Amino acid sequence: MIAKILSSAVLGLDALLVEVELDVASGLPMFTIVGLPDAAIKESKDRVRAALKNTGFNFPVKKITVNLAPADVKKEGSAFDLPMALGILVAEGVLDPDSVKPYLVVGELSLDGRVKAIRGALSMAVAVKEANLRGLILPAENASEAAVVEGIHVFGVETLPQVVEFLSDRQPMTPIRVDLQQIFSDHAVYGDDFLDVKGQDHAKRALEVAAAGGHNLLMIGPPGSGKTMLAKRLPSILPVMNFAEAIETTKVHSVVGLLPERRPLLSTRPFRSPHHTISDAGLVGGGPVPKPGEVSLAHNGVLFLDELPEFRRNVLEVLRQPIEEGRVTISRATATLSYPAQFMLLAAMNPCPCGFFTDPAHACVCTPLQIQRYRARVSGPLLDRIDIHVEVPAVPFRDLATDRVREDSTTIRNRVNRARILQQERYKSDGIYCNAQLRPRQLKKYCALDENSRKLIELAMAKLGLSARAYNRILKVARTIADLEAKERIESSHVSEAIQYRTLDRRNYV
Repeated sequence: MIAKILSSAVLGLDALLVEVELDVASGLPMFTIVGLPDAAIKESKDRVRAALKNTGFNFPVKKITVNLAPADVKKEGSAFDLPMALGILVAEGVLDPDSVKPYLVVGELSLDGRVKAIRGALSMAVAVKEANLRGLILPAENASEAAVVEGIHVFGVETLPQVVEFLSDRQPMTPIRVDLQQIFSDHAVYGDDFLDVKGQDHAKRALEVAAAGGHNLLMIGPPGSGKTMLAKRLPSILPVMNFAEAIETTKVHSVVGLLPERRPLLSTRPFRSPHHTISDAGLVGGGPVPKPGEVSLAHNGVLFLDELPEFRRNVLEVLRQPIEEGRVTISRATATLSYPAQFMLLAAMNPCPCGFFTDPAHACVCTPLQIQRYRARVSGPLLDRIDIHVEVPAVPFRDLATDRVREDSTTIRNRVNRARILQQERYKSDGIYCNAQLRPRQLKKYCALDENSRKLIELAMAKLGLSARAYNRILKVARTIADLEAKERIESSHVSEAIQYRTLDRRNYV
């Protein structure tokens, strides 16, 4: 007899509907799985056999053939265990074939029949809704994650017998429901706050400007000056994520299996800080079957690269496409997949190999040639994509010991939100949403300068030796500073502040 169970596999960030076809026939006992399964799926036969026997069901001593259709798409993971087990029970007459037709079924089986968590539940729930199916049967651990998608029935199950009882109408189950507003209010809280940062007013201002315009930022300073502390607090002043951003961000983390426990939806912006030994595949994604990398896990959030010159050159160079396009495309023989990567790049580095080139309290022992080689590890094309360079000096004792009241992240975020709203209104017909995305033609339209501002930039380029590529960056940042003050036109004070944020472009900064 042939049985058919609808299941799903994750391809990229989206779920692909897979029909699990089982043929149980007389012949030499064997269990064969076809349809481009990976090693985890091939091992399903042993898990399914043990789960059925250990829960009191009969495992047929027959020739069992499983086909995963479409057969020309590579499948991976352990989510097909449960549909295979149900298919065998349908073929053996334990379950009515019509009872399983309205549902998409996924889940990994343990040897004692428990249903264990899988990856990509949110993407599968979206696929169920798009296919107009009645509901989704999946592990109880993934139920709240899938229930974020409204308009479908989500049933979380814990054991194989529980699924059989439900499909046989002997044990009714209530669909899982989640309160999205409650999730946002409970989890939209950042543990780090700018209230904890003492001193570094100039660096905090630079981070506020970067957040308001979506600009990439590089911090240069000696060890212990607070670069990492400042970086971890950047997400707390970015605009609050909307529901669409939360769904897309959660999808990425769900596919990789990094969704925090008891958090069905990510409502805070991600902060990713990979170690400098990371490979290019780990950063942008890859593998035989492509998986998202750190740039995609930082989607709608912050990617922090500490000790930037210590990263391998080829690793940094692969950042160009995601920074420029907001997506990363990975091509393999089996598939070509595209992942979202719309993140803010935040980087930190020492001014020299020993770290004390700009620190008045410590003598630098590096030669000019060593400093030049150290900074040359970061290529010009990558620096060209970073709008703001800011120096973060060591914090003096008087700032550490002061009891002066400091601004908290909520106050700063309110100013950032107002600036972002202005930009969204201004660019709603241009297909962009922040100043960092301005193209040369749009710069001319939205960043017009008066005569005083023009003379100021001209003088700066001549005196400080600023490069031509710094000109557009100054205009973008000046536009953001004007937005923070709710000014329609860019003024000379805005340009003056923007010029300060081009530290590495100065020819005398060696």
